[in-house]
Formats: sequence, structure tokens, C-alpha cells
Amino acid sequence: MTKAPGKVNTYRPSVGHTIWQNRTLILMCLPAIAFFFVFAYMPMPGAYIAFTNFQYNKGIFASPFVGLKNFQFLFISGQLGLLLKNTVLYNIAFIVLGNVVQLAFAILLNEVTHKAYKKSAQSIMFLPYFISDVLVSLLVYNLLNYDFGFISHLVRSLGGEMPKVYQNANAWPFIIVAVNLWKSTGYGTVVYFAAITGMDSSMMEAAQIDGANAWQRIRYITLPTLKPTVIILFLFAIGGILKGNFGLFYNLVGNNSMLFKTTDIIETYVYRSMMNSFNFSQSSAVGLFQSVVGFFIVLGANAFVKHLDPDYALF
Repeated sequence: MTKAPGKVNTYRPSVGHTIWQNRTLILMCLPAIAFFFVFAYMPMPGAYIAFTNFQYNKGIFASPFVGLKNFQFLFISGQLGLLLKNTVLYNIAFIVLGNVVQLAFAILLNEVTHKAYKKSAQSIMFLPYFISDVLVSLLVYNLLNYDFGFISHLVRSLGGEMPKVYQNANAWPFIIVAVNLWKSTGYGTVVYFAAITGMDSSMMEAAQIDGANAWQRIRYITLPTLKPTVIILFLFAIGGILKGNFGLFYNLVGNNSMLFKTTDIIETYVYRSMMNSFNFSQSSAVGLFQSVVGFFIVLGANAFVKHLDPDYALF
């Protein structure tokens, strides 16, 4: 006589019950939820300004609708190719070099056994992240200025001749990438270091008992464990590949037209073009164009990652 199969439990808790069970976690998330709702979702209807001829006395939604006319500004300027090239190449350099350097420093810090040195190193590395771009540009200017810069003075004292950096456009991609790395490495290192400290320490202990050296532990345990974090941060970063760091670029370069060939990005070009006209519609159209393209880039990159390994995809 066979035993009748038991009933499958199909009970699913209600939404209200789930919220009540997780009330503490939800309360902790409320500030972040409120922040993104107020500053990310509520302003979304304002994107309509990109399709209007904005007039102050009529407001956004009562201003005349002009369709895609505002989007023509960037395409007919003749600078779109140069601006896209500069913006994308700089962001690729920031993403690739930034993640490699941050990951390397995080792994090196993890290998340090002296706790006081480790904490001091993290604090010192994190400090540049909080320095404003204005002060950073002042620092760079006082280092590289041809007439009285520190490096110029040092080179002359050694019998050399300092090149005129502020007249040499080809030098600035290296300078901007180096400054960005200096500013962002500390923050990214802390993110990766937090992921490393969250690893199961028993794996490291077992590897040490088995005789694995530091490089083998990094290669076969640390790096594979950090793979999901690297992919997620990459997907987040690639969404802004058409958006440049306006504060960094504008403060370092300013209105020096001799450097525009290699330093002009979409944000700086739009700012200079709109500085006197205050055309909010055209600048909003450019911002919307960047956001939409970035959105589809994230979708494509996520689909590619999902095809390779669904466990590492964002959604």
C-alpha cells in the first residue's frame, strides 16, 4: 500500500506581513529610500523641459513644445565627435585604471598585519577624496606652472628646462587621469577592502595550513571572491560613461582653448556654450541624451554579463 503524497505548502506571506517581519531593516533603509525618491524620482517629470522652449513666466509644462529641436544643438555643433571621443576615453581610463589600482591597494592593505599602520594608511588614502576640485586645481597649478611652479623650479635648479604644460594639450590626458586616480583611489580601496574583510576567514586559514603562499591565496581565493563586487561596480560605472567629471575638468583646464583638443568633454562644452544664454532647454536635452544612452549601455552590459553568468548580473 503506497503512502499518499503530502500536500505541498503553498502559503505565501502577505506584503504587510513581510514588511512587519523586516520592519527594522526597512526603517534603516528609509533615509536612503527618501533620498532617492526626492532627488532622483521626483525631478524626473522635469525632463520634459528638454522638449520645450522654456520660458520663465510660463514654467516647464506651459512652455511651447518644440519636440527634438533642442537635441540638434549638440549634433550640429560639429564638435560631437571630439566631445564623445574625449568623454568616453577618459571614462574608460578612469574605470579600468581606477578599479585595477583600487583593487591592488585593497589587496595589499589586507596583507598588512600591523593594525595601526593599516588604519593610518586607509585614512591617508581616503583624504584626497574630500578635497574640493578647486583646491586640487590650485595644487596642480602651483606644481606645473611654467614661471613659478614647484616642479618648474626643481627642473631649472637641476639645469633642465620645464615644458610649458599649460600650452601642451597632449600632456593633459596623463595629468587628468593621474589626478583622478589620486582623488578616487582611497574611496574605491575602502569599498574593495570592505568586501575583502567580509570574506570567510576559514578559507584563508585552510589555505595557509595547506601551505599556500600570499600570491596563491590572492589568486585563488581573494580575486575570485571579489569578482561579483568588481562586476557590479563596473556596471554601475559604465552607466555614466558619457558623463564627465565637470568639476575636475573645468577647474583644471578652465577656458584655456589651447587644451580643448584633448580635454574638452560634453559637460565643459555645454557649460561654455550656455554660460551667457542660460538656455536650460538645450542643456537639459544634452543631459537627457547622456542619461538615455547610459541607460541602454547598462542594459546591454548587464545582458552580456547575464549571458556569461546569471549570478553576477544586476537584474
